[in-house]
Amino acid sequence: MNVSDFDFELPEDLIAQHPVEPRDTSRLMVVNRQSGKIAHHTFRDLSSLLKKGDVLVLNNTRVIPARLIGEKEGTEVKIEILLLKRLKLDVWEALVKPGKRLKVGQKVSFGHGMLVGELQEILANGNRTIHFSYSGMFETILDQLGEMPLPPYITAQLEDQERYQTVYAKERGSVAAPTAGLHFTPKLLDELQKTGIEIVEILLHVGLGTFRPVKVEDIREHAMHSEYYRVDSEAAERINRAKLEGRRVIAVGTTAARTLESVGHEGKVVPGEGWTDIFIYPGYSFQVVDVLLTNFHFPKSTLVMLVSALAGRELILKAYETAVQERYRFYSFGDSMLIL
Repeated sequence: MNVSDFDFELPEDLIAQHPVEPRDTSRLMVVNRQSGKIAHHTFRDLSSLLKKGDVLVLNNTRVIPARLIGEKEGTEVKIEILLLKRLKLDVWEALVKPGKRLKVGQKVSFGHGMLVGELQEILANGNRTIHFSYSGMFETILDQLGEMPLPPYITAQLEDQERYQTVYAKERGSVAAPTAGLHFTPKLLDELQKTGIEIVEILLHVGLGTFRPVKVEDIREHAMHSEYYRVDSEAAERINRAKLEGRRVIAVGTTAARTLESVGHEGKVVPGEGWTDIFIYPGYSFQVVDVLLTNFHFPKSTLVMLVSALAGRELILKAYETAVQERYRFYSFGDSMLIL
């Protein structure tokens, strides 16, 4: 199976630069896997599209201000560090730009020395490990000095940083938002619960590996980067009860889907925490997820491959072609798709 099998034409002007307001006024495409039919709705119609007893699974991760811009010590050279993964208390795996300007042992100063990062190691994948020194609480300093790590395809300035967080975001740790959840409002979540939809929260800290391009022709040779997940016993019990009773499990976003499938064994969820590098593409048999709510993704991305595994490549490409024709908005601040 080749990466070119998941390609499609996407006009650049369909890449959303700004979120819509209110959140739930974004568009929602509904794709029926059995009939192949495609329908057009607004996201706030969701409560009428789901069934009483459905379980909506949310990823409650919170994006950290992971982009730091400082100066190489002793120079005026600007260095940008994007935090990816916390390895130890004060050691992070990170991207460094420009990487060639910083050698092992050299330091970068942020906020006039409030935070100092020293390059410890250059990893085989091109990422770096950075050791930070500071006084006080790292998280407090990061909130002061860091910037929200918006994807590079969003060139417009985001006035409200909370707009790149879901309204149910809780635990800090992601460097990208679980964007399918950006459409929810507290009012809509309350309405869903009142109509008999059960809401369960799990955790996956989103890393850049999810969005990195597939650079091999045969997708089976692509290696995913690992991301931290946690599914507690209460969440697992509620999901398993729903599966036993024949109720649908709806993953909000590919991050929730990957988490559920990472802990799914023979149709049941086993609680736990750890690191997952699961790669889902056509031919995969889903263990837990029955329905997926997701945004529109990059051509040839692992995310398009995941939704194709659930709905079939031909139907997904048809849906994406329709989305382009109907001028749906793509990517993080774009519209969404409900795959039934």
